[in-house]
Amino acid sequence: MQTYLLGLDMGGTNSVLGLVDDNGNVIARESIKTQAYAKIEDYIAALRDLAVRLTEPFGGLQACRAMGAGVPNGNYYTGNIENAVNLPWHGQVPFADMILQTLGIPCHVTNDANAAAMGEMKYGAAKEMRNFIMITLGTGVGSGIVIDGKLLYGHDGFAGELGHVCADQSENARQCNCGLKGCLETYASANGMARTAKELMQKGGGKSLLAALDPEQITSKDVFDAAEKGDEVAKQIFDYTGTILGKQLANFIAFSAPEAIILFGGLTRSGHWIMDPVVKAMNESVMPLWRGKVKVLFSGLKEADAAILGAASIAE
Repeated sequence: MQTYLLGLDMGGTNSVLGLVDDNGNVIARESIKTQAYAKIEDYIAALRDLAVRLTEPFGGLQACRAMGAGVPNGNYYTGNIENAVNLPWHGQVPFADMILQTLGIPCHVTNDANAAAMGEMKYGAAKEMRNFIMITLGTGVGSGIVIDGKLLYGHDGFAGELGHVCADQSENARQCNCGLKGCLETYASANGMARTAKELMQKGGGKSLLAALDPEQITSKDVFDAAEKGDEVAKQIFDYTGTILGKQLANFIAFSAPEAIILFGGLTRSGHWIMDPVVKAMNESVMPLWRGKVKVLFSGLKEADAAILGAASIAE
């Protein structure tokens, strides 16, 4: 009998559940809104219903060996979600145990960016690489660090929170949901870029196309669309965002000397608008020892597939 794995990519906005066969194909997927469930019990129930629908044409839940879940602040060692700042449920959430009790299949948990890194290493741009860093640019900034072919977890399971390194030490540094100020994700995520645009528009957008929008509703997609139309302010926002990220990538290179840094997530859809300033700032800021040696690549997988496949591989 053919058996399958379930892979969950839980983001701060959307959760995507995929069914994966033994050849690494995502044969079915469906999503729910993460923020729509104020109680974790309701989220788990919605996930169960999703899993039942996905697996029904393929033998049902009994045909699934296990589930792997890439979740914010997911602890590989304990199976818990611990104090995730971008999720509706706070404190310690025994996610793996709840999945086992509700779906009847074992569940293995890791950080969502770690899951993406595993998927990239097995099936994507990092195939055959043994040293690389995965940076996810979505609601926040996540990261998965692979050294000598193994994910870096640290002693407590939380190594690699590069989105919360300090990118701004000034008095006006942005407040982060984690409680600190100046975190990289408040500048370099899709939400961070929208925040930059909002601040600029509140100060007066001039002739920018973005000035016609409600500052509270501006998204990174709006900035991209404006840049594509030649909007100089939008281009400046990309330069500002990419420069901050590139400088931090130079710091990340210094501690692990990766072969590549792979960018993944919604903000990467902006292509050269984000890539060009990132690479420029990184190479201007990195030690000469590594200048020009570290590749910066976009993910080689479909956005949803990397995390789903990575999570499924962790389930094994």
